Amino acid sequence: MRRALALAALLLMSASAPAQTAQTAQTGQLQWSVLRNGPVAGHPDPLGLLELQLSLPPGLALPDTGWSLYLSTVSGLRTGPTDGGLVVEQVKGTHYRVRPTQPTPLAAGQTLTLRLLAGEPMQRVDKGPRGAYLVLAAEPDRAWPLTTTARPLVPGPGDPQPPTPAELYARYQPAATAAVGPLPPVFPPPLRWQAGPGGLRWSTRPALQAAPALRAEATQLARWLDERWPGPADARQPPLRLRLGAVAGSTSPEAYRLQIHPQRGITLTGRSPAGVARGLQSLRDLWPAPGAAWPALDLTDAPRFAVRGLLVDIARNFQSPDTLRHTLALMARLKLNTLHLHLTDDEGWRLAIPGLPELTDYGARRGHSADPWRHLPPAHGSGGDVHDAHGSGHLSRADYIALLREAAALQITVLPEIEMPGHARAAVWAMAAREHALAAQGRPDAAQYRLRDPSDPSVYRSAQLHTDHVMDPGLPGTYAFIDKVVAEIAAMHREAGVPLRRIHLGADELPGKAWSASPASLETIRRLGLRDRDGLWNHFYQRVDGIARRHGARVDGWEELGAVRRPHVNSNGAGSRLEPNPVFLGRGMRLFVWNNLDDSDDLAYRLANAGHDVVLAPATRLYFDMAHDAEPNEVGVNWAALTDLQQTWSFIPLDDLRAQPTDPRPLPGRATLSTSGRRHVLGLEATLFSEVVREPATMQRLLLPRLLALAERAWSADPAWARSRVPADAAAGHAQDWARFTRQVGTQVLPRLLAEQPGLAYHVPPPGLQVDGTRTLTATAWPDLQVRYTTDGSDPGPGSPLAGPDGIPATTGVRAAAFGPGGQRSRTIALP
Repeated sequence: MRRALALAALLLMSASAPAQTAQTAQTGQLQWSVLRNGPVAGHPDPLGLLELQLSLPPGLALPDTGWSLYLSTVSGLRTGPTDGGLVVEQVKGTHYRVRPTQPTPLAAGQTLTLRLLAGEPMQRVDKGPRGAYLVLAAEPDRAWPLTTTARPLVPGPGDPQPPTPAELYARYQPAATAAVGPLPPVFPPPLRWQAGPGGLRWSTRPALQAAPALRAEATQLARWLDERWPGPADARQPPLRLRLGAVAGSTSPEAYRLQIHPQRGITLTGRSPAGVARGLQSLRDLWPAPGAAWPALDLTDAPRFAVRGLLVDIARNFQSPDTLRHTLALMARLKLNTLHLHLTDDEGWRLAIPGLPELTDYGARRGHSADPWRHLPPAHGSGGDVHDAHGSGHLSRADYIALLREAAALQITVLPEIEMPGHARAAVWAMAAREHALAAQGRPDAAQYRLRDPSDPSVYRSAQLHTDHVMDPGLPGTYAFIDKVVAEIAAMHREAGVPLRRIHLGADELPGKAWSASPASLETIRRLGLRDRDGLWNHFYQRVDGIARRHGARVDGWEELGAVRRPHVNSNGAGSRLEPNPVFLGRGMRLFVWNNLDDSDDLAYRLANAGHDVVLAPATRLYFDMAHDAEPNEVGVNWAALTDLQQTWSFIPLDDLRAQPTDPRPLPGRATLSTSGRRHVLGLEATLFSEVVREPATMQRLLLPRLLALAERAWSADPAWARSRVPADAAAGHAQDWARFTRQVGTQVLPRLLAEQPGLAYHVPPPGLQVDGTRTLTATAWPDLQVRYTTDGSDPGPGSPLAGPDGIPATTGVRAAAFGPGGQRSRTIALP
């Protein structure tokens, strides 16, 4: 989502013998590879030279009347004619059309070789071509799908290099051999606990006693009891009690105390139903195997931060209600409490709004069409088929209400996000389609919800390459639309029994020239006596805030909502940076701060010090669409960073501007949090934008296990190493605590999650290898990972030999992979 994209392209064509693959018998195939990354004559920036093999399906011949190849690529392409007799055109955003200027016929089953320049060095497979299809000029509405695949990318000399087997071994080995004391009994680590003598055994179902206000929590617990002890309760067993009451030492509504006593049973006391809900997850962690005893325990716990969130983007690529329900269950297990649902963006509007069917009839459907008023164009791998399950789809009103109720039962707040004024192409064009249809009927109200003046000559381009995606704050239709949408969302929340208290209304990445020539915006600036576009921005969000307040909600937004760009001198000379904007102080807004890049690395702290409430979502730490490492064929992008599990876990929320996590000295010239500023940091949010996320398993592999690190940082207090002022002590503490965390992940948390959600996907890091005499030693990122290997050149599989405690009895030709519980495996790593 957040990146600037350079563009360039070169495309050549030649014919070759027919391709012989099983896939081309069905759909045809587009296979691409990287020839090289680096400088290209005539271009100021390094680029990626790609080669595409386009294999035609047997049922399709390319006629001399013309054809077009369509594809999407995050890295973009240069538009215009090429020396090879082709024209490259941008359709919308990162979706492109390539066509020959003088078509020549080509028989079915043959192959075209295409070469093109990516708009940047192609260093990740997920940034390459996706969702390709062919269209004949004679059949402009028919898309011929192409199975799009990549040959494995091999990093060149100037590309980021994946870690070597020896580097991985050196990284893992200290934690594997560190001395670690008893692990915390629950996850995330609680405030305090005291083990007692003996244990509690139930041979039959205990009686469940619960306060009337804890009906949802009692229902959940009853389901768990049904799994172990079906049938009626046995009054002879020590009972299980759920209570509301004070929790010593904490005022958090999510505080709880869990007491397990061999004779008195189990008592869970929460300061609120939310506290009881968090305590239930700890109880779930302690659930004994059949026949085993509960440990005698007295545990008191409360969260560090009030907001512990996960953003899930279902706008770029849609995810089903069932996937969202599984996500809620995972969040509840990790004691997260806010599902930030990114419902709208340039490439999709995913929530039905009564009275505005075009938002989903047009804005929730993507596919190829010769008619621009039918639906949105393809994007992010969705291809030409409008029935693609991730390109098209939306939550019905009933779906959303059901999701709200399920979240409320788990004491999770759903924070809906409606992007504006930028990132709004789906809404802008859905309302244009509405106006087009109603005007054809002669309706006088056709322009009631107009969001963009079609005669606006403003020229701009967003970070995602859109040029027509911004709501106009000078148009009355913009505010009528926002009021209608917020009113309907508030009505859904009321019907669900979950009043809308907060709504996220975007505010990020408005292109610099948007509104610059809009007649309506310029007239608004003149009429209201505003100084400039910053004044128009303030006017827009003051009105938006008023709309939300009328419907009972407060506004959340990205950090640009409370910031303004001002001149700033940095290491590169004169420039500008975002500075706190005082206009919205005291209005109850929360700023979600993603931008910690370059001169904005201390922006969150500066905003908090100025009095803005902030939620930290730093792109280099908590954006989980970032790849885990530099291996180019792993899932994920890299525009902000490469973010592995340890980088997320090492995040120090209130003191993160250090050269190293174990070096307490702050980076020079950066802001540190003041005492009052610390009070304005409300929490943390992990973020999963979905440009490269389509299948639920991909979503899970990007979230896990990094979401465990986020959960610990958001719930538990800073560890001792983060508070130490002595670098050597901090380094030693960091190493030991990291060993504790990886053992808890490997031996407790992941096994529990897999037992409760069989088939759950997660990222398995590859093993480390170190040659030692006549053998190869192995190490894994966390315990309970097995290393399997081969020496015959094949990839290891579930039946390959296991590496033993003494390693692998070979030193050359070794290919190894790590395997986790549930069959998840890492990529293969090899010795030279």
